[in-house]
Amino acid sequence: MADVQIVRVFKTTPERLFAAITEKAEVIQWWGHDGMTLPEHQLDFSQTGPWHSEMLSEEGNVFRMEGQVTHVDAPHSVGFTWSWRQPEAMRAPESHVTFTVRPVSDGAELTIDHRGVPDDERGANHERGWTIGPMVRLERYVASLNA
Repeated sequence: MADVQIVRVFKTTPERLFAAITEKAEVIQWWGHDGMTLPEHQLDFSQTGPWHSEMLSEEGNVFRMEGQVTHVDAPHSVGFTWSWRQPEAMRAPESHVTFTVRPVSDGAELTIDHRGVPDDERGANHERGWTIGPMVRLERYVASLNA
């Protein structure tokens, strides 16, 4: 098992950033990768309970993930389990993600701690996946709120 940590600073308030990473109407604005749609999702990280997301690529590939929101401490942190749903309807090993928001001098800092990432091909791509997909989209989304 491996751990992934990503830190980004956003020019916004911690409260505004926390809403962007937890409220369903906002999460669907940045979740996933460019060129993908979300035909099926329950992406409300503002309360404990189940979540899931199905991403559809332009090539027709489906990527399904799911888990449970384990804690919400607004506007500081939210945690959730994460598991890929395999094509044969089997769940992959579960990992845990924590989003932590804290104020910094030039805005709000988001730390993503993804712990217990499997040591397999999907696990090896987790850091890259967060960095080139959702983080880029979240940065654009938050910037658009400030425009």
